[in-house]
Amino acid sequence: MSTTPRNLQILTLVTALLGLIALGLVFFYAPREAVMGEVQRIFYFHVPSAWVGGLAFFVTLVAGVAFLRTGDTKWDRVGFSSVEIGLTFSIMTLFSGMLWARPIWNSWWTWDPRLTTFTILLLLYFAYLMLRQGIEDPGRRARFAAVYGIVAFVSVPITYFAIQLARSIHPVLFGAANPNAKGDSSLTPAMLRTFFFCLFTFTVLYVTLLWHRLRLANYAEHVEQLKARLINS
Repeated sequence: MSTTPRNLQILTLVTALLGLIALGLVFFYAPREAVMGEVQRIFYFHVPSAWVGGLAFFVTLVAGVAFLRTGDTKWDRVGFSSVEIGLTFSIMTLFSGMLWARPIWNSWWTWDPRLTTFTILLLLYFAYLMLRQGIEDPGRRARFAAVYGIVAFVSVPITYFAIQLARSIHPVLFGAANPNAKGDSSLTPAMLRTFFFCLFTFTVLYVTLLWHRLRLANYAEHVEQLKARLINS
């Protein structure tokens, strides 16, 4: 088994450093929000987590298209690995949103349009993992997963635009909301700088995790190939 590539080691250290800086900005640089108070700081982790989830599922879509065009199994590994990471960050999004909602909405959960569509998104990608578990043939599994990953991505833009399309109490950060929406949010320059730095940090974290996860996937496939050779020998 090869050692961790030097570039990956450097990227991991850079990611850790960015994470420490982001924490410092969130808790010591960004001002306290006047209405929501300290709970608003969850926003700096909640939104970047949602962004990484959407990015990861988009990578799965691209990997699915690439696999169907080339038949190269490396794209199947990319898509599968990215879904795992995307689900992890999406779950972080869900629970951080619930922590914010309890003191602000006086409820852990409400069937707001975005929360509803986000729940459907999560179920769709959990089904992706179940689909893979239910198909033993590697080639068939990869083809089905590629097609499913492409189709399932439709849920991502639907979730993002849910606020614009329907009455919602979820805060809107960028773009105009539905005229009947109750949610709103505004950021000071310091808040914006902190937000974009956290967004960048989480993006780098995604790249780092994907690289690590792909290495594990490559090792797993190598082990499966060795097992197949032993069985056929």
